[in-house]
Amino acid sequence: MRIAGRIVAEVLHVLKNSVQPGMKTKELDVIAEREIKRLGAKASFKGYYGYPASVCVSVNEEIVHGIPGDKIIKNGDIVSMDFGSIYDGFQGDAALTVGVGDISPKAAELMRVTEGALAAGIFAARDGAKLGDIGAAVQEYAESRGFSVVREYTGHGIGREMHEDPLIPNFGTRGTGVELKKGMTIAIEPMVNIGDWRTKPGKDGWVVYTADGSLSAHFEHTIAITDSEPQLLTVL
Repeated sequence: MRIAGRIVAEVLHVLKNSVQPGMKTKELDVIAEREIKRLGAKASFKGYYGYPASVCVSVNEEIVHGIPGDKIIKNGDIVSMDFGSIYDGFQGDAALTVGVGDISPKAAELMRVTEGALAAGIFAARDGAKLGDIGAAVQEYAESRGFSVVREYTGHGIGREMHEDPLIPNFGTRGTGVELKKGMTIAIEPMVNIGDWRTKPGKDGWVVYTADGSLSAHFEHTIAITDSEPQLLTVL
């Protein structure tokens, strides 16, 4: 899983540095396919329940599962990219959001808070802690800064399959839920909105939007629970 995770990190690093105004979102999928092939792995998402691309690209009010296509990325947009890899039968999964050109101060704050909420959730993921400790940490961090966390989509266990038990909500109550144990591997992925937390599905059956049209950001890492600090697997 360390290798699968590092491959995810490498592809996302290239994608982050490739985003620019005027490009179509499908160009990012071409880059992702090129990079995953170069690295000798497979893209987790392509063909998964019929998903047609290698990377999810979600822009502005799109929260997750955006299908790359002819949408033009513009100056001031925020672009979330979610990517998974399969290497030697093991999975890695991570996501990030990048600002394009001159973004608004509120959009920049949204991205900082979402990344901070992810860090808070990771810090709470310790051997002997409870699942609710992660969700509570994410929720408290985001909401204390005036943002909302999406509740209808969650993180998840991960290993030989992309989505395994348990589900990892981005909200919760400390001291409740499944006990975390050394050796567990999970993906924590807060999705944070400027406005309300509620969502609505797109017509294509994949992309998910904020119900009120507000901006959303998404950050994710795959981690391993240890007997001390959690280990990030999706880093360079």
